[in-house]
Amino acid sequence: MKDNVAAAKAALAHLEIDENAAAIKSKSRDFFWYSPVLKERLDHVVADFVVSPKSEAEVIEVLKVCYDHDVPVTTRGAGTGNYGQAMPLAGGCVMHLRYLNRVKSVMPGRVVVEPGCLLKDLDSECKAQSGQEIRMFSSTWATATIGGFIAGGSGGVGSVHWGSLRDLGNIIRLRVVTMEEQPRILEFTGEELARVSHAYGTNGIITELEMPLAPAYEWIDIFVASDDFMAATHFADELANEDGILLKLASVYEAPTAHAYFTRVKPHVDEGTHLIGLMVAPQSMDGFLTFLNRREDMRMIYRSDDHDWPRAPGPVFEYGWNHTTLRALKVEPSITYLQVRYAFPDHLELIAKMRDDFSPEVLQHLEAIRMNGKVGFAGLSMVKFTTEERLDEIVRLHEEAGALIFNPHRYTLEEGGRQTVDDTQLAFKREADPKGLLNPGKMIAWDDPDWDYARMYAWPGMKAAE
Repeated sequence: MKDNVAAAKAALAHLEIDENAAAIKSKSRDFFWYSPVLKERLDHVVADFVVSPKSEAEVIEVLKVCYDHDVPVTTRGAGTGNYGQAMPLAGGCVMHLRYLNRVKSVMPGRVVVEPGCLLKDLDSECKAQSGQEIRMFSSTWATATIGGFIAGGSGGVGSVHWGSLRDLGNIIRLRVVTMEEQPRILEFTGEELARVSHAYGTNGIITELEMPLAPAYEWIDIFVASDDFMAATHFADELANEDGILLKLASVYEAPTAHAYFTRVKPHVDEGTHLIGLMVAPQSMDGFLTFLNRREDMRMIYRSDDHDWPRAPGPVFEYGWNHTTLRALKVEPSITYLQVRYAFPDHLELIAKMRDDFSPEVLQHLEAIRMNGKVGFAGLSMVKFTTEERLDEIVRLHEEAGALIFNPHRYTLEEGGRQTVDDTQLAFKREADPKGLLNPGKMIAWDDPDWDYARMYAWPGMKAAE
């Protein structure tokens, strides 16, 4: 351990610090291993020490001490992100926010909460106190934190109705601590939210969030089966556009996904079955059944409030979003995935083209999502990985066809997004993290503003494998 790191650790010894090597390694990792590309490059990465502050005052103390000793700080929640967002590339300090987990206030239409609160606990508390629920959450609802979701996520269960996290109104306020000689506490609303939302903790540490709520319902989970993939996709698209039918999820899975990877669904489908997963509000069931009965080519095989399955499948949302790939990986370890945006009005034609071009090497998995008031799809396509070169070629061919890729095989903000500099986040990093110590290596524009994205960025400061 370098002298400056050892000195910082000693100065923080009165806080809760992990000393166990296995625990430090575990808390230095996220779900980067979804990507064989990232696994090869990041598998050795580990922090020098892990500290778990129990208050905002202790967060400030950690940041000040590490600033004084030039020690990098990577903040993490549950570590369920899968872009390597929470991997401490330079070693140093991992600051684990698990103890900042209080639900501070539940009000009509909003909640104030600390970042380390699990999504499921936040949802439960809002329902218990007020009959409300959070608008959207990741499929890792049971284990992910609200702070991690805001800092690393983009959307999820609920996006079919509410859109993406960065859409106006989906975050109300963020309280942020800077990493300076004298850390400051800042409150962000409106345009300022973009400074730190989906910034991987590279330019400030979120210590409090104010989020909007919606009425809570006992959502009814549904599986609909089809023998035609594009018919299933059109069904999900048309259903999501039925303004009077309230949905929280509309997922489409190309065959043989359900038969091959969904263990509890497998007895009820065959290899050629394409599957639609839905969450429907109970008051919308009459409307939904009317819509379904208009389609002779669709058959409902499961509804959570009335079924004869000997073994219930569990929450339908745990088959969607990134859980689809996770389930596939347990059966076929060579599977990885892409994140694709299929935007209105050409989304259905583009999906059909990508399927024609790549299936079965790339299996379609679609999540209906509202984009600027129009329904499109987020594609979390499952890829049968062979080589990194072929994966890059698949990405390139998608982009050339007009399908925007958010590349999950890159660990930087820019490469995992639109491959352009986010001037708002870069400007705030210059202000809030003048030494560049917050989660270093994740913002290309900070390190190499002239990078051309022609090849994968390799941060030169990455801690070497031992």
